[in-house]
Amino acid sequence: MKPGFHDPVLDAQACFRAAMEAMARPGRVQEIVPPEGIPNALDPAAAALLLTLVDADTPFWTDAGEETRGWIAFHCGAPLVPPGDAAFAVVTGALPPLSLFREGTDEAPQDGTTVILQLRHLVPGEGWRLLGPGIETEHRLRVDGLPEGFATSWDARRAAFPRGVDLFLCAGTRFAALPRTVRIEEHG
Repeated sequence: MKPGFHDPVLDAQACFRAAMEAMARPGRVQEIVPPEGIPNALDPAAAALLLTLVDADTPFWTDAGEETRGWIAFHCGAPLVPPGDAAFAVVTGALPPLSLFREGTDEAPQDGTTVILQLRHLVPGEGWRLLGPGIETEHRLRVDGLPEGFATSWDARRAAFPRGVDLFLCAGTRFAALPRTVRIEEHG
């Protein structure tokens, strides 16, 4: 089996801090030290988030192949489940409809799925205008690789708040978060 973090404790702590910073400051791009020996289907940022946030008590779903599922099972011990039962989902291909994932309940919104989504690029300072908690006035983020109309469907799902899904957007060794509280305005 291929290795994971070079220094499991320190690297996981650094990635956890970056993940919390990303959720607290939506759209801010974070950089991680890549894990070693990750499967070809995984971006380093997605692999690092998995090694940090997923364990044997975390049901997960992925569209990645057998090598990735085996790597996650070995390093995290996480059971593979259908997308509607997943606490975490790893999407390496086209983003399925967000309605495929669980959104929690009004009483337990934390039971919504956290989706780790691999994309082509994350470019701060241009693109979407992000608004909401954790953003003083606005933040801009260009995201390449999402389906047409994603921002509109994302904002339509906000009507179900506090229910919903949270996203980690990954590209190479970089990632940013879109918690369910964020509003997206598209700009050309």
